Amino acid sequence: MSRPPLPPFTRETAAQKARMAEDAWNSRDPVRVSLAYTEDSRWRNRSEVFQGREAIVAFLTRKWEKEQEYRLIKDLWAFDGNRIAVRFQYEWHDASGQWYRSYGNEQWEFDEHGLMRRREASINDIAIAEKDRRFHWAAPGPRPADVPGLGTEPF
Repeated sequence: MSRPPLPPFTRETAAQKARMAEDAWNSRDPVRVSLAYTEDSRWRNRSEVFQGREAIVAFLTRKWEKEQEYRLIKDLWAFDGNRIAVRFQYEWHDASGQWYRSYGNEQWEFDEHGLMRRREASINDIAIAEKDRRFHWAAPGPRPADVPGLGTEPF
């Protein structure tokens, strides 16, 4: 299976790969998201370390049960060859209705078919008031084209 764009990445194709990942994650469909990764993809997400598509689906299912009304923006940070780094923010609320904004960075490594074989994510959560939310598009679904990325004022 091939998942263009393929490495080595240019600025344009790396940004395209980041936006494709953002759109998939905003679908909140664990199976759809898992198909962007190799069968044996290795992940570190916060303090969890696991491997394989089945583990990815299980992780994302748990994640989106907890992180309700999830909306994500990813921005390209750097790229080289078959690696991409992104920074991201997402907003969500828990079962009690408390809203959070989560800030993080990911490092990605791709195989020759454009599938991600390694993902490392560092993430911090900050409680926010509902009035302080920034991400208001209909969810689940992709960020609309008229909603900007993180830009120069990410905080």
